Amino acid sequence: MSPLAAHSHTGDIATVSVPVDTARKMSVAPHANDTTADAANAAAMEHQMTLRQALVVYRKAVFWSLALATCIIMEGFDLILIGNLFGFPAFKRKFGVLQPDGTYELTAAWQTGLSNGTLVGQIFGLFIAGYLCDRFGFRKTMGGGISLIVIFIFIPFFAPNIEVLLVGQILLGMPFGVFQTLACTYASDVCPTVLRAYLTTYTNLCWVIGQIISSGVLKAMLSRDDDWAYRIPFALQWFWPIPIAVFLLFAPESPYWYVRKGRIEDAKRSLQRLTDKKTLPDFDSDAVVAMMIYTNEMEKAASAGTTYKDCFTGTDLRRTEIVCIVWAVQTLCGSTFMGYSSYFYQQAGLDVSNAFTMTLAQFCLGGVGTLFSWVLMGWFGRRTLYLGGQVAMTLLLLVIGFLGIISRENTGAQWAIGSMLLIFTFVYDCTVGPVCYALVTELTSTRLKVKTVVLARNLYNVVGIITNILTPLMLNPTAWNWGAKAGFFWAGMCALCAVWTYFRLPEPKGRTYAELDILFESKVSARKFKATEVNEFAHASSLNLEKVSTENSKPEGRAHVEMA
Repeated sequence: MSPLAAHSHTGDIATVSVPVDTARKMSVAPHANDTTADAANAAAMEHQMTLRQALVVYRKAVFWSLALATCIIMEGFDLILIGNLFGFPAFKRKFGVLQPDGTYELTAAWQTGLSNGTLVGQIFGLFIAGYLCDRFGFRKTMGGGISLIVIFIFIPFFAPNIEVLLVGQILLGMPFGVFQTLACTYASDVCPTVLRAYLTTYTNLCWVIGQIISSGVLKAMLSRDDDWAYRIPFALQWFWPIPIAVFLLFAPESPYWYVRKGRIEDAKRSLQRLTDKKTLPDFDSDAVVAMMIYTNEMEKAASAGTTYKDCFTGTDLRRTEIVCIVWAVQTLCGSTFMGYSSYFYQQAGLDVSNAFTMTLAQFCLGGVGTLFSWVLMGWFGRRTLYLGGQVAMTLLLLVIGFLGIISRENTGAQWAIGSMLLIFTFVYDCTVGPVCYALVTELTSTRLKVKTVVLARNLYNVVGIITNILTPLMLNPTAWNWGAKAGFFWAGMCALCAVWTYFRLPEPKGRTYAELDILFESKVSARKFKATEVNEFAHASSLNLEKVSTENSKPEGRAHVEMA
């Protein structure tokens, strides 16, 4: 083991603290030593703060996090819009191909292109967002995205042909990519440890809310047979930028962003706008900013860079791997399969309108699941819930696979398959769906957070494109014709994800960002994260270069002094 990654042990509990090399670099940093005492006090208070206290003191931060997450509702609305329009007669007549029987249908190639067009745009938008957010901050970057949304909606609304419609979907995907990253990372920046899981997983609920609204609008349009049947849903997307723009106009910038830019006074003013000191007399906003400065200096000492390349160096490589795979698991666990429950209900004889109603019910079930996940995370933490959800989904997918062996003429089996997919949806939205957003924002370093989340979300999008191509082939009678037997394939994929989770995913619950930095720098095993104690400010209050040099000359040495 490297001397810089040594552990001390008290009984069976390992204890880690700031690595010696990092401590040496921090000792000459302009702000680190000056802020140590305040940072230590703020960290202690953050650990002691209850959920109720945090909701009171940080109620403004909660409001702004929820407000800016509205952009994800807008994205959830658009997410299922184009795919569901494929079945609308007016849409097929406008963009489809005349069939021998006199009806119109979109070709499979164009369906795939339109479904993945937005994802392609998101990939470019995400990479751009990583650069823009570091330079201009959250508010201005999101404001630019909202402006582009307003402009780009004109393209699908007035699209004269399917080629122009595809261009519109790709361009709309770019600002959507911006929102995917910034909504949850903003929430993780402005809230304390005890609130992080709730405000970041709220992102998943926003997706569900957007899908419910979109499904309701589309169901209302089923009775129309003119071009407005698909134009009205497109036009409704002009509504969302209005409240989001108002929120962005008044929302405080992330204090962490100000700290990274060296604008300490602005960081203090921003935090004061996000908190209410009067509700908790012991709360000290200046101390909280000091903790942010200390965390930033620690991360700079470990890895000074903030480029995409830096995400793949040192301990950040491990963090990037974890965050990327965590988000890919959302797709690889079989979540694309659950969107086909209405398909199996139609196979069982349910008419299109009622099948659509079942889809709407499925989204509502997902919303309930997300709310329930908040309770489960308090009981079990992130790692256990993420792993347990994958195990449960593997079993459900195996049941679906075995049901697929039964003849498709058996309506009872088709009803059972659709119902199992509804249960699968509930389990997914209690576990993997929402918990992912907490994990990807907690397990990155604060300096590389946006860029690491960008890389993770882009891997998710790439995997999503692949699964969007494969899943229809699995189910389509004219292609591979697997039907519900595809459950075996997704059960295998989900099981592999569960194995990876067991060995590689750490537990971040209750840890400050500085503590997580130390755990990763000390190369603590994922399975030992929860039990390992962290002396976050060991030696920091009295550190000097001479003492660090002395400590570093010893084998297995580490800057280590208990905090008073």
